[in-house]
Parts: sequence; C-alpha cells; structure tokens
Amino acid sequence: MSAQNAASERRVALVTGASRGIGRAIATRLAHDGRRVVLASRSEGPLAELQAEIERAGGSAAYVAVDVGDLAALQSAVEGVIEAEGRLDIVVNNAGITRDGLAMRMSDADFEDVLRVNLSAAFVVCRAAARSMMKQRFGRMVNIGSTSGVVGNAGQANYAAAKAGLIGMTKSLARELGGKGVTANVVAPGFVETDMTANLGDEIRARVLEGMSVKRLGLPEDIAAAVAYVSSDEAGYLTGQTICVDGGLTMS
Repeated sequence: MSAQNAASERRVALVTGASRGIGRAIATRLAHDGRRVVLASRSEGPLAELQAEIERAGGSAAYVAVDVGDLAALQSAVEGVIEAEGRLDIVVNNAGITRDGLAMRMSDADFEDVLRVNLSAAFVVCRAAARSMMKQRFGRMVNIGSTSGVVGNAGQANYAAAKAGLIGMTKSLARELGGKGVTANVVAPGFVETDMTANLGDEIRARVLEGMSVKRLGLPEDIAAAVAYVSSDEAGYLTGQTICVDGGLTMS
C-alpha cells in the first residue's frame, strides 16, 4: 500500500443530510472507499441504522444528530466532530429543503428558510472546517448544488437562489483556500430518483427526459460517484468548479 493510499484511508468525512437519498449514497460510497464517515442529519434513528450498515460492510462511521437549520448548533456539531476525530478532511454539504411556489405567492419565510438550510448552513460547515483543513494543508469541500442553480427553474426562486449562491460561495472559498491545499467544488445533480422527485407527474417526467442526452433520471449512486472523485486525494488540481451530473440536461 502506498503512503498516499494509506493516508486516504484515514481521511475523515462529514456528510450532512446523510440519512436518506443522495446523502445516504454519498456516505455509503465514501465509507466503501475507506473514509471514516461522520453522518449528520436531524433524525438519529436512520443515522444509527446507516452507521450499523456501514460497519457491517467493513466501513467506519459515526453520527451526530443536528438540525442544519439551527446554525449555532451546526457550528458546535462541526467543532465537536473535529475534536472527537482529531481531524476533518472532507465536508459534503448535502442537506437541503425545498419550499416550491411561484414567486408572486412565495412567503418571506419560505424564501428565507430555503436560503438558511441550503446556503447559510453550507457556509457554516465550511467556515468551521477551514481552520483544521488549512492546518493539515489538506481539505476537500464539496457542496451539493443543483441544475436549478445553474439555469433556474420556474417555481423555485428560493431554491435556485440558494444553489446559485452556493456556486459563488464555493468559487470564493476555492480562491481563498487553494494555497493551503484545500479545494472547494460544487456537484450539481439534475433530476435524480429520490423522495423529492418521486411525485413527478408522467407529463413532467416525459418532458424532463426529452431534454436529456441520457434518457433516464439519475440515481443517487451517480452523484456519489462524482463526489467520491472530487473529494479524493487525486483531485487536488480541481477546484472552484461546478460539475453538473444531469444526463446532459444543461449541456450547451
């Protein structure tokens, strides 16, 4: 085993929104690749189940139950992970919510809640992790965006604003931290088979598929594969980028 591979196996990764869907797939993939994964979500039960599943498969995991919408609690949780693990190499900001509605009818609360959970929480995690990563001279910040943040989407002014903001924030972090061995990138899923897309009507699904080169919705594992590379030791020259994993939906 090379020194690089040995170091990679000891990497500690924090994944928010890890209890289901894309977050669960990311956490499972990173554990499979030899990372020690700290699972974060509001729901302790599903986290404990996923931890047990990862460990049965030979991986290493811990969990912390935290509401990412509570920014003070989130800050404390990240600091607690660093203290407990002694390091934090990878953060994957995956937790998110939607409060869809046409802009004319969207309440201030629905707009602000989505920005807090999808954007402000990601900033809090990255800020809390930055000092440790800079000291180590290694870090991978991976923010899960959306094609809505790249091209917009009717009925998602709040969600698209948050995800577009995530892209700008990530580019700024990439510029600030690159000299210390810390990269920051966005992985932006298109339409993926999750609870969020389970209720797509046949007409909408057909229209979405028509705009794709790959004639299927994505799987959570497709996103996890992209995150696995972006967060790897080998991806040290990739930073400030938005990688759309969308079957060609936003290709231009």
